[in-house]
Amino acid sequence: MDELDYWRLCDEVSVVQAALLIVGEDPSERQGYIENQPPKNKPSGYDAVRAALANAIKGNRLPANISRVDDQFGNDGIDWYQTTVLVEDLRTWLKSRGVTTGFFFPVAEEGPDYLSSSHDHFSPKLAAAIRAWLAITSDPELRRGKTVKQAIIVWLRQHANEFGLTKEDGNPNEQGIEEVAKIANWDTKGGAPKTPGAK
Repeated sequence: MDELDYWRLCDEVSVVQAALLIVGEDPSERQGYIENQPPKNKPSGYDAVRAALANAIKGNRLPANISRVDDQFGNDGIDWYQTTVLVEDLRTWLKSRGVTTGFFFPVAEEGPDYLSSSHDHFSPKLAAAIRAWLAITSDPELRRGKTVKQAIIVWLRQHANEFGLTKEDGNPNEQGIEEVAKIANWDTKGGAPKTPGAK
């Protein structure tokens, strides 16, 4: 991963961070002072993107956690360094503006588009079931000493975070994992696990 990729771990960013990321800049180096810089010292497009974000937030078209600041100079009274937006809301808003490329839309994963979280009708549980099925069918070692369902459950626990199969405390959601495992399990007869490759 390069330095910009680490920002993909954030599920919420400030408006200043969002504007920098949209124009392809790493907020780490510039976020603390960018607003006070003259236009010639800002990345190309930054002012336009920041204005669009601010107007969408003020017009209630982009949900945000607004942080207010006392301002005796007649400005809008919003602290754009502290005001934050959820990345998912930001993606939805960007799509509504016709933007579907750039930092917030990483290169699509290999495979069908319905398995990509950027798909309009993405279903995390469906994606989890398909990915688990693909993983377990392609690697017999994952099934060694386990039933198919047990192997799927182990895989889902290991990847729970990727598919929203976690509880608020970060632990795997066992009920959700069980539901997905039932869908992905092709061996519904049950019984003792067989060694892969054995008849």
